[in-house]
Amino acid sequence: MGRMYHVLAGVLRSVKPGQGPETLGRCVRYSAQFSTSPAAGVKSHIRPGYVIIGAGLVCGTGAVLYSAHLRKKTLAATLEPVFMAPPITNMASLQQTSDMRSRMELLILRVQADVCKALEELEATEGDKKFIVDRWERKEGGGGISCVLQDGQVFEKAGVNISIVQGNLPPSAVRQMRARGKDFKTQEDGALPFFAAGVSSVIHPRSPNVPTIHFNYRYFEVVEADGNRQWWFGGGTDLTPSYLDTDDVVHFHSTLKEACDKHDKSLYPRFKKWCDEYFTIPHRGECRGVGGIFFDDVDEPSQDEAFRFVKSCADAVLPSYLPIVKKQMKRGYGYAERQWQLLRRGRYVEFNLVYDRGTKFGLATPGARIESILMSLPLAARWEYCHDPAPGTEESKMLEVLKTPRDWVASK
Repeated sequence: MGRMYHVLAGVLRSVKPGQGPETLGRCVRYSAQFSTSPAAGVKSHIRPGYVIIGAGLVCGTGAVLYSAHLRKKTLAATLEPVFMAPPITNMASLQQTSDMRSRMELLILRVQADVCKALEELEATEGDKKFIVDRWERKEGGGGISCVLQDGQVFEKAGVNISIVQGNLPPSAVRQMRARGKDFKTQEDGALPFFAAGVSSVIHPRSPNVPTIHFNYRYFEVVEADGNRQWWFGGGTDLTPSYLDTDDVVHFHSTLKEACDKHDKSLYPRFKKWCDEYFTIPHRGECRGVGGIFFDDVDEPSQDEAFRFVKSCADAVLPSYLPIVKKQMKRGYGYAERQWQLLRRGRYVEFNLVYDRGTKFGLATPGARIESILMSLPLAARWEYCHDPAPGTEESKMLEVLKTPRDWVASK
């Protein structure tokens, strides 16, 4: 049996005959396995004109270059994309361009894959559920990839969706955006050409001891009637526990603050306050959860710097959440704790269907994919008439925090 080598953080790049590594264009990351044993009936997936550049090998470290001539030897190769499904935009276009549309699509594809694989690894410790991957297209332009895990042992329902859509915004969507201060010069029929790319996720664990997390990071462009192009970023990450563990919440907020502080120390307190205000359920007089960060219409100091900030926040999702899941997922709970969790999920549903701007915008967009928009809703929720937890209980302590947001980092 020959040896098997695994190229770490492999990169697939298109190269014209005679080009050297210094002239390589944009790239897409892949993992690859190479065997030095002949494999009957196995064809290499490396086409002439492509090279694999690896960051290291299991048998050692260092840069390694495998060029297409290796397919002439007894070398079998298998490429496995790091993405959950093929990109919505043609791969050649993503490789050849470096505009913000391409950069954002590659970012959200990678974030989606990272989160899905991390959750599957945790789920595998208790069960065998995997994400269902649904790649869809929108006749008006663009499409998306919806990844949903349901009825798992660790995660009751987890959705991680990306969408890359374009077309014309209808007047209703334009009015909604103008209501928050956007000023657009629309065409004579009121339409407004747009492009939007984003990743959105809601993860509902099975255990009441593990909090729900939501994150969303997006990029938006509109082209006005005079040709002027406006762009901005939005997003955020927030936590919704059923039971309060102060150490967990402090860890969560500290991780997000660290991501923000890399760019500007004023960002975390501003976006933390915005999050508390946004994720409020006015008719209940309480917040949906213990907050996090939330922002919209970010178009400064520059497009590149705004993108780097969004990338830092997106990359902070897993470090902020996975340690909490690992800590809490095997703690015991009973019937009463489950019923309280379902009541809190009822509040989650109320906010998402009544107040959430993203839900409203999605439903107002032509060709909206309802299953993906409503992915955020839990499998089960509960409403009780005039429910009020008894004073001094863990449930009442949680409710007190939801009615009076705290400065969690300061409590560290």
